[in-house]
Amino acid sequence: MKVLLVIPAYNEEDNIVRVIGKVEQFKKRQPAYELEYVIINDCSGDNTMKICTEHNYNVINLIQNLGIGGAVQTGYIYADRHGYDIAVQFDGDGQHDINSLPQLLDPVINGEKDFVVGSRFLHGQSEFKSTFLRRIGISYLSFIIKVFSRCSVNDPTSGFRAANRKAIKYLSANYPVDYPEPESLVDLSRHSFRIGEVQVNMLEREGGVSSISSWKSVYYMIKVSLAIICSSLQRKVGD
Repeated sequence: MKVLLVIPAYNEEDNIVRVIGKVEQFKKRQPAYELEYVIINDCSGDNTMKICTEHNYNVINLIQNLGIGGAVQTGYIYADRHGYDIAVQFDGDGQHDINSLPQLLDPVINGEKDFVVGSRFLHGQSEFKSTFLRRIGISYLSFIIKVFSRCSVNDPTSGFRAANRKAIKYLSANYPVDYPEPESLVDLSRHSFRIGEVQVNMLEREGGVSSISSWKSVYYMIKVSLAIICSSLQRKVGD
């Protein structure tokens, strides 16, 4: 079983060495599957690419900033072309706990699900859950997605997610650009992929600064809601 961690990185010079170090430590004590990674450097303006080169990391350097959607899709294309059985989106900021990888992979490895989302909210076990206002926003998006796609996921903005080979092939050719996490769930659900959710642990960002401020969060919620609704209606007409 070949598993690929797709690690999108934009200005992660403070985190990337720590993230890859934890991945390498995990690989030494997890012999159940062949685990590899690829960093997608999304035209960072800091020393992210320089650090990756100096440490001889497996990295793809994008010459133009594509945003999170384009960076992750690049990872899916890489996974598809290199024949990986499972691709896992794994953020370069250090918030995703590599020790939660086994429970994220289990439903995919067992053939129960095509796509699995790692949730902070199923059993209240995650160290980091985001702010109260953001949790309200996430609950709202969860409701919107369920109404318009019948896909029930408690943490639709989570970027910690695993895709099987069928989902990899689809997402390598069809991946949302603007709001990839929630929109991809709607898209996969509309195309009858089996979507699951498991509890994972997430950590506080140790370095760098999040690009999402409070006012941007409100703006994000409004725009992603409209995107989900429009996407659902368009696909219904197309069907």
